[in-house]
Amino acid sequence: MSYRHRERHVIEHMSWLRAAVLGANDGIVSTASLVMGVAAAHASPPAILVAGTAGLVAGAMSMAAGEYVSVHSQADSEKADRAREVEELANDTEGEHRELAAIYVGRGLDPQLARQVADQLMAHDALDAHGRDELGITETLKARPLQAATASAISFAAGAALPILVVALAPAAGLLGWVFITALFFLAALGGMAARIGGANVRVGAARITLWGALAMAVTTAVGMLFGGAG
Repeated sequence: MSYRHRERHVIEHMSWLRAAVLGANDGIVSTASLVMGVAAAHASPPAILVAGTAGLVAGAMSMAAGEYVSVHSQADSEKADRAREVEELANDTEGEHRELAAIYVGRGLDPQLARQVADQLMAHDALDAHGRDELGITETLKARPLQAATASAISFAAGAALPILVVALAPAAGLLGWVFITALFFLAALGGMAARIGGANVRVGAARITLWGALAMAVTTAVGMLFGGAG
């Protein structure tokens, strides 16, 4: 009778968490900064709304394209390494066996046991054994370009929609303040949630993302005031 003990580890979330958190964070920071810069240049509320919406679309597409290209490069490297491993297994099985056994010796097994483990794993699935233990390619951490691109685009759009919603609902007189305060709140919530999921300190995660978001919005607002006043 076989028994499988299923555990949930933080690392299992990393394939999608990184893209999703970075996307939402960038969506909030870049769009809030954009609308604050435009508002500081004395643009009308409809113009601010159009600028924010354009930023959402452009940012989501840029995030998706960038993430796809980056992760696809990783996938190409993994594919090339696996192809090379297939060739090496076909041409030098004994050498690959010694290489795998040496890896297990390095992890603490005695040489005889290491050879037995290498024997059994290579008999079961030699490519999988070398992919996992020699190349470090696992199902959990393997590159998934489409998944990463989709997560980035959707999360960016979701994050960018928040300051745009504030622009649509907030009174024109206090627009800068409303966007700034709500964006900081959204960023703190996002940073805390990401830290909690990732097993990190919630307060530190929230403070880090809030600080950098505030800096980005302040600089962009200053630029809007400078060029708006000059115009």
